[in-house]
Amino acid sequence: MPQASIKNLPAKSHVHLMGICGTAMASLAGLLKDRGYQVTGSDSNPYPPMSTQLESLGIQIQKPYQKQNLHPTPDFVIVGNVISANNEEAQEMVSLGLPYCSLPQAMGDVIIAERDSFVISGTHGKTTTTSLLSWVAEECGLKPGFLIGGIPKNFSQSFRNPQANTFVIEGDEYDTAYFDKVPKFIHYKPKNVILTSVEFDHADIYKDFDAVKAAFYTLMKLIPADGSLVYWGDDANVKQIAKTSIVKNNFSYGLKEENDFYTKIHEQTEGLSNFTVYFEGEKVADFKTQMTGSYNLLNATAVIAQSVIQGWELAKVIKALETFSGVKRRQEILGEPGGVLLIEDFAHHPTAVKETVKAIQLKYKNKKVFSVFEPRSATSRRKVFQKDYVEAFKEAHEILIAEAFDQGKITETDRFSSDELIADLVQLKKSAKLFKNADEIVKDLTARTKKGDVILIMSNGGFDGIYQKLIKSLEEKLE
Repeated sequence: MPQASIKNLPAKSHVHLMGICGTAMASLAGLLKDRGYQVTGSDSNPYPPMSTQLESLGIQIQKPYQKQNLHPTPDFVIVGNVISANNEEAQEMVSLGLPYCSLPQAMGDVIIAERDSFVISGTHGKTTTTSLLSWVAEECGLKPGFLIGGIPKNFSQSFRNPQANTFVIEGDEYDTAYFDKVPKFIHYKPKNVILTSVEFDHADIYKDFDAVKAAFYTLMKLIPADGSLVYWGDDANVKQIAKTSIVKNNFSYGLKEENDFYTKIHEQTEGLSNFTVYFEGEKVADFKTQMTGSYNLLNATAVIAQSVIQGWELAKVIKALETFSGVKRRQEILGEPGGVLLIEDFAHHPTAVKETVKAIQLKYKNKKVFSVFEPRSATSRRKVFQKDYVEAFKEAHEILIAEAFDQGKITETDRFSSDELIADLVQLKKSAKLFKNADEIVKDLTARTKKGDVILIMSNGGFDGIYQKLIKSLEEKLE
């Protein structure tokens, strides 16, 4: 059976998700189960927080991918973008003639449907901005549904079915599935859009920056005239793309006063960040947030701008900003074993790494910060950003770099080199070390850190369980 729609699938039907531990796939699994479907799923390498979220929902993860996972035969299959056409389980699906579709198509067909959609798109900041907008909408009484590429602490789950007419979703430009090679946001019926940034990324599917920009130009064409667009006006590429939208409510935001909405940052401390937002030169309000870093305050400004456009109650927006607790794996404090503050972040693109290091060192300005990085994403394991990572770590106090994760499928000439990064940093007189694995990093940090120091670990994967290993080692050191 060819690609199909899940729209008319009867309740209680058996739906199987291939690649279920992806952040969006695990969320869709929860949405479908909440709607009464019987949900199963498979994956090759489950890891928290999505694996634990699925466990808490009572959804068993079958591993590895194999044809047996489709017996007994499900009524419908949703295929994640990690699945290739030659995957054994995918081939069995085709052989059995099972109806199937991609995650984004399923989201558009049955979850978003005809609701007012808020699509948060861009190279950086999508997860935090989607989480914050969902929380603001919740505090404003809109009872939104949402799908987020992480777990927002205010909700404790990465998804929720809509109870009214609002749905907030992270609009990724990554492709949809092996049989549907378009950006995910194509399927999300974007009515209200936030565009946070546009940079080259996803070197495994986009050949160059022009190809990335083409994807976002397509997004602009999808926003209806009665929708809204809020975009980062400090960046020339974003402005160029935003100008092609026909939407009437088209507003820029940024740190420069020339923007429709602009932000003046007053103070960033270990407590709250304070900033003021202006609209067309007039003060909107003073805001406080637990987030830090100019990029996060820009994300907050985008949400405030969208709230003003929608006419949401300002007092509730102010309260939501102050009570927003953040997202797991985004500047998340894991503990303070042995008096050493341990922070985890999802940063992997060089711009995100640079801004995260800068934000943490600003927030803890009187403390030494050890920045640990694992090149793990499809792009960070390629040479395309080799020199950009040198710039990203230029201001870091102490730098610990792991060997790039699993480069077997990347041609030797295209591979990122951790050795070369260390050599370049050492040449700049930086304190930088290379490590073969997580255990070596744990040993080094345990020996070198002291009470009052901060460890920032950046990876978009499991990093061989470094977080719990480090907590245990630092606690044992204290004993």
